[in-house]
Amino acid sequence: MSLTRLSAALALLLGSSFAFAANPDEAIRQSLKSLDANLPIETVAESAMPGVYQVQLQGGRQFYTSADGQFLLQGYLYQVRDGKAVNLTELDENRAVAKRINAIPASEMVVFAPKAPKTHITVFTDTDCGYCQKLHSEVPELNRLGVEVRYLAFPRQGLNSPAAKELVSVWCAKDQQEAMNRAKSRQDVAEATCDNPVAKQYELGQMIGVNGTPAIVLANGKMIPGYQPAPQLAKIALESND
Repeated sequence: MSLTRLSAALALLLGSSFAFAANPDEAIRQSLKSLDANLPIETVAESAMPGVYQVQLQGGRQFYTSADGQFLLQGYLYQVRDGKAVNLTELDENRAVAKRINAIPASEMVVFAPKAPKTHITVFTDTDCGYCQKLHSEVPELNRLGVEVRYLAFPRQGLNSPAAKELVSVWCAKDQQEAMNRAKSRQDVAEATCDNPVAKQYELGQMIGVNGTPAIVLANGKMIPGYQPAPQLAKIALESND
């Protein structure tokens, strides 16, 4: 190859590389899509660490990548602030979950609220779940302590399970709270059908990492897997407002 042709080739290569690096969003998306065309990328943005980009997936989960998308890192990113290590990954993931959860209309939830709630929790629930039933028996105490309880449906055995059918009946009942009370106390719930959000809520739960019930999401988006006694849960929920 002549010197002229070599120089031209290098110029073209350098120009392409510069254009590639000048648009990290596009470069990262192209690289990741080559691995999985269906990867649900929601946003690509610079992280707090210089030179490292943050890729957020639908549901809030995220990982990190180089500007050209050739190097990937999954894990927690911490920042030292005033002698303390702050988990930036967890904070960002929680914010994304809170944004998605708090965008759900109250009309699509079964809500038990005090007159003047101080905070709220969102509970992915299955009526055929012992600890869900135990938690529900303490809803009056949570309300007394100022915590609004919002239920979303999560049939653990899938959308074709008997529990999924019962959840549909709860969401389609004329009195949803009474239907939920009956279901959680192992009483029969009148069968009902309607245009309901059970499947959508089940899909959302899977998207944000729910794999069991009850899964409790605080107002700030932090998820607490499993049952917590009412006094302890209320304390955690109220502190999440700080």
